[in-house]
Parts: sequence; C-alpha cells; structure tokens
Amino acid sequence: MQQQQHQQHTLPLPTDDVLDLAQGVTKTPFFEGEYDGASDATNQDLDDLEARQPAPVLRPRKYRPSTDCVFVEPEGGVRDLYNASSVPIYQTATFKQGSADEMGEYDYSRSGNPTRTHVEAHLAKLMGAKRSFVVSSGMSALDIICRLVNSGEEVISGDDLYGGTNRLLSFMRTHNKVTVHHVDTTDLAAIAAKLTPNTRLVLLETPTNPLIKIADVTAISKLVHERSPDALVVVDNTMMSPYLQKPLTQGADIVYHSGTKYLSGHHDLMAGVVGCKDEALAAKIYFVINATGCGLAPFDCFLLMRGVKTLALRMDKQQANAQRIAEHLEQRYGLKVRFPGLRSHPQYDIHARHARGPGAVLSFETGDVAISKQVVEAARLWTISVSFGCVNSLISMPCCMSHASIPAHVRKERALPEDLIRLCVGIEDADDLIEDLDSALRAAGLDFKA
Repeated sequence: MQQQQHQQHTLPLPTDDVLDLAQGVTKTPFFEGEYDGASDATNQDLDDLEARQPAPVLRPRKYRPSTDCVFVEPEGGVRDLYNASSVPIYQTATFKQGSADEMGEYDYSRSGNPTRTHVEAHLAKLMGAKRSFVVSSGMSALDIICRLVNSGEEVISGDDLYGGTNRLLSFMRTHNKVTVHHVDTTDLAAIAAKLTPNTRLVLLETPTNPLIKIADVTAISKLVHERSPDALVVVDNTMMSPYLQKPLTQGADIVYHSGTKYLSGHHDLMAGVVGCKDEALAAKIYFVINATGCGLAPFDCFLLMRGVKTLALRMDKQQANAQRIAEHLEQRYGLKVRFPGLRSHPQYDIHARHARGPGAVLSFETGDVAISKQVVEAARLWTISVSFGCVNSLISMPCCMSHASIPAHVRKERALPEDLIRLCVGIEDADDLIEDLDSALRAAGLDFKA
C-alpha cells in the first residue's frame, strides 16, 4: 500500500510573538550551562557589566532530588512585595493595566497568573524541562498534546495503557481520522515496524497501567528520532513522578503527569502537568492552553505546589512499603506479582537504569475473578477506589473500574487479566497493610504456599 503523503501541521509555527507569550507566562529559570536567548548583549557589553559588578553573579547549583522538591529557586519564583514564604494565591480573573495600549506581565488569568507561574517554574526544574505548564487534569494535559496531531497522521501507543488514554485515542481514530497503532512498547521491533513518515506521536507509559510493563525510553527515543524525525516521543510519567524518573533527560520530547496523583499526594486536587524540552514546542503547547482556557486555577496551583514539596518524603515511604508488600505476596503466597522492584520482573534491569526506584503501584493475579472480588471487598485498610498516588492505600480491579471503558474483547486481545488486582500503596505502617491484606486473602480462601 502506498504511504500517505506527509502533511504540514496546521498549528501556528513558533513565531516571535508566540514565543514571547510562552516566555511571559512561564518564567522558568535557565539552568547552568544554558543560554538565555532573551539577551542581545555583546561580549563588550557583558565585560563592561562584569567590571561594574562588586561580586560575581551566583548561578543556581544542583541539589539532590529530595532537596529540589522543597527548595524553590529565587530566580523562578513570584516577585512578592511582602516576601511571603509560601506563594500567594492570586485569586483574580483580571489584572489592572497602567496604560490603554501597553499590557503588563499579566492581564487575564486564562493566559497567565503569578501563582501558576510559580508552580510551573518549580515543576520545570524538577522535570528537567525548558518549559512546564499546569492544566485542569491529566487528561487535559494529554488532550493538549494530542492537538499536535493532524488528520491523516499516525500515533503509536502501548497495548497496555490507562483507560482514559485509550478512550481519547479511540475518539481521535473515529472522529479525527488519525491512525492509532497499539503495540507492545517493551518490543523495540514492534515500534519500528509501525514507524512511517506520517508518525506524529509515540506515546509511552512506563511503567504501564496496570500490567507494569517497562519501556526503554532511551532506546525508543533514539529509534524514533532516527527513523521518523518529525515524530515526538511523549511519556506519561505519572506512575513514577519526576522525583524517580526524568524522561526528558532520556530522550523524550514531552512528558506529562496527572498532578492529581503523586504530585498532589492527597487526592484533593485535579491537575495535569506538561513539560517540554524544546522552546518552540512549548510555544505550541501554550497556544493551545491559552486558546482553550484549560490552565490550572490559582487555588489549585497553590495546592499542587504544596503537595510537590512533600513528594520525596511520601514517595520514599510509599515505595518502601510497596517493595515489602510485593515480596510478601510473591514469596509467601506464590502469586504472580507485577512490580519493577522485584528481580522476577522481565524488565527489572531496564527500569533500574531509568528510574531511582520502583514506585508504589503493583498488581497481582489470583487466578479467579470471584476470588479477586472477595479479596478487594474484604480489605479494610485498603480503600476500594480508582486512581493512585495519594497518602492512603487503594485497592481495585482495573477491568471493572479504571479500565472498564476498554471493551472486554479488546482487553482479552491485549492479555489484560480480568482477575487482576491493583494495589496503590500509601504511607501507612507496612506491617498493618500486610496484615490487612493477609486477612482479606484468607477470607477469599487463599493462604501461604506450602
């Protein structure tokens, strides 16, 4: 079959005015070694300036990940008149202007708000992004990214992915005439087989949800950029958070998160985050956010910033708990457990190269849907709920809950076990969680292996 001719994208090119808009809204500091292109100063100008300086300008230094979560670079924060130690909530829709024909730094909160600027700058630092944007939900983040795809173009995605992602990709296929390929993203050859000049996005989850498969972001990014230079590698990093994994440093072009999960940490907030490693790409993302009005509200920005500051503390405890629970289920019950912290995981070594830890989501099979239902309903400390990433532990059956929107025959084709139980581990005492899980397993007729 003759390949479809590659189309020109209809989103605006990164003209100077669009870039200025993006830069004016997200005051992300430049990192050590990067050039701030906003300056037109000559070498002589810089020499003259240096001669007038009484002391050298200190560049931001690099800190360890847990410190980065808490410490806000002074250069990236909001210029608060009263030097508040916590970012002020600029709960306003509009901003007063001093002139009829010259707008100030902010004019309308749909386009930009100081509280939003503050959290965007901080998240860009954590993700290693040139620019970061916060929006109303994780699915809004993905929707914005998908608007980079034109009718007639192609998307390569995993065969194990979040139900909401599958729903959005199905809509693009049926309504926007976008070709969507679902492949096993642990198989580099399977991705290579679907790459064409029309490939626009390669969409990865790693770990995947809920089968916890690991994609080699570095190898995939290299392959995609060599074979399809116009294609963008996009990674849903929600399961890991930027504390444990930074796909932009591994070759990805865009990373996104559901800020509702680990970044917030308390399930009292809906938010999404998009990070871009390229300025021109960031300008296109900002154009869509400004045009559609999905930027995160000021109070929600405040909550998100507060949550991010405790990210390392929560994640360290949660993944330590998850490791103990995964080992307990595998060793004491002999169950098939999917968790990247177990050496039995088929992509254990790949994950260890890409991430600082295994995360806190695992899944296991009982072999029977009725038994799994009994386990889930018999648990007391484990709340039956969709989502993950909050401080309390959650239990669910994905095929009945978070992935129920995927038709049963598609779940079967993708080898998604109907009896699968997903555990999203919180910060409780690990012994209490294990004892409660043991009690639920025994109530369902399961016991320690001989």
